[in-house]
Amino acid sequence: MDQRARRVFFLLICLAAACGTACAQTQSTITVRMIDIRTGMLIPTSNFLIRINHQQTEHGDWVKQNEDGTGNLTLPADAEVISVHATYDSATLIYANCDADKDRGSAEKAPAKDHWYPVVEILSKGLVAPNDCVGKKVPEKLQVVAKPGEFVFFVRLLNARERFKE
Repeated sequence: MDQRARRVFFLLICLAAACGTACAQTQSTITVRMIDIRTGMLIPTSNFLIRINHQQTEHGDWVKQNEDGTGNLTLPADAEVISVHATYDSATLIYANCDADKDRGSAEKAPAKDHWYPVVEILSKGLVAPNDCVGKKVPEKLQVVAKPGEFVFFVRLLNARERFKE
């Protein structure tokens, strides 16, 4: 009987370990770097607005700021694509993302405010969002490379006309 109790106990421990491993795999973590296009410097903030899977719900509490100014974004397992924005001035104004800066729309489609990026690609290779805020010649200070698990995007402050519209 003692042998049987040990086997059951061992089986329960194995199941608990497997469940812990499965639970740990339900979330993905991405490092987020937001770069100011004027200075080329990292903007340290935790005021990110994250959306997943083309949903309208914004999640401002999914990013925790690291000591180096980057953000740790924890995503649920069902996240396939993400859209990232950030706020400033006590979260009242949203930075203009440079990935959509020149997207003015056309007769066939509205301007795209949000660009969506595949989580699998960010995790496997890293991803740098397009920078449409600069011309064809990108300054050296804005030439960055993303490591696997890292998402880098460029922003600028809203100009006076854009702030007035907000």
